[in-house]
Amino acid sequence: MQLLKSGLIPWLLLGATPVIAQINAGTLAPTPSPPFKLTKVAQFDLPWRIAFLPDGRMLITEKIGKLFLATQSGQKLEVTGVPPVLYENQNGLLGVYLSPSYSSDGAIYLTYSEPGQERGTSSPALARATLKIGAGTASLEDLKVIWHDPIKGKGGQVGAAVAFSPDQKLLFLTAGDRQRFTPAQDPNQPAGKILRLTLDGKPAPGNPMEGKTGARSVPVIDPPRDTEAAKTAPVVRTYVFDGPNLTPSEIWSSGHRTPYGLAFAPDGRLWELEHGPRGGDELNLIEPGKNYGWPLVSYAVNYDGVPIASPDTRPDLAKPVIYWTPVLAPGNLMFYSGAMFPKWKGSAFATGLVSRALHRIEVHGAIATPAEHWTVGFRVRAVEQAPDGALWLIEDDREGGLYRLTPK
Repeated sequence: MQLLKSGLIPWLLLGATPVIAQINAGTLAPTPSPPFKLTKVAQFDLPWRIAFLPDGRMLITEKIGKLFLATQSGQKLEVTGVPPVLYENQNGLLGVYLSPSYSSDGAIYLTYSEPGQERGTSSPALARATLKIGAGTASLEDLKVIWHDPIKGKGGQVGAAVAFSPDQKLLFLTAGDRQRFTPAQDPNQPAGKILRLTLDGKPAPGNPMEGKTGARSVPVIDPPRDTEAAKTAPVVRTYVFDGPNLTPSEIWSSGHRTPYGLAFAPDGRLWELEHGPRGGDELNLIEPGKNYGWPLVSYAVNYDGVPIASPDTRPDLAKPVIYWTPVLAPGNLMFYSGAMFPKWKGSAFATGLVSRALHRIEVHGAIATPAEHWTVGFRVRAVEQAPDGALWLIEDDREGGLYRLTPK
């Protein structure tokens, strides 16, 4: 049972992943007559993630670099002490997550684009801080960057979603490929990977390449306008690590493009949701050491129309359980455990930016099936569950709404 809780080898305890047909959910029609109502509570500037405190208040990040403490009635208080971020396109201040020890020490985690010394460069970073809430004040104290990709670059998406292991002793962190193609298959670079770390940001014991160090230098490119061109893009510079390159010992899985959703199912299995290029968004069941294929295969084409080999041609690479062509453009992923919607208990929920919808997915062991999705009329960046079982959505917009979702 301890192995299951740690997220180390649940597939051994629960049975090997069955070979199942991939489902294209992108062609499914929206579900009419949603069984819920949406109530707009507040408004934010490009909100990205929600984290609920035990008392029902929430922390909400704005991509532009602000963090707010908000009540369920819509009152907002800006939190001071937020680290500097590089805000551009899909990067900036991204995730906020309560530490497993929050109730005793007030610790939270932030993910964001950490600015580099060269103008316009950044890389994903993971920081831990203590949230202090007073009378009319809220601040972050003792903020410490516990992990970052030292390889700074321009553009692309950094991913930066976090999920804690079921036993709350480890964390999993996604890193996007930043539209560079090749790093997703390079064990010397974090880009295009899911990392498994201790709560202090160190390589976790039991990782597939535990104890292995990588190359002391790696080539760096800036993403061309068309990602297909990254295969032959010139090297802008060579990055040399100051010390041992620990990247291989951090890696849990590889071959990911833009992984924005990461969540554990109630049975301890880890699921991941990522953007494809033109088509081919994916829901993947994550297992250690597996290669999920990007950019070698995809149920999609590149932005310039160049076809990509189908996952069906590479049995050595892990296939998605569900894919979307056309895309939903996922925002995040979560599993519902509340009582307000009892029929949804155990379901996964994914948000859609392009689909402008909330997607419910039924998950039973290693099998996931698209159940229904409801259009809500705006780009849905994130969904989270409040302590009372209500779902809350945030809108991806400069005047992005915060919405409470409750039964009709």
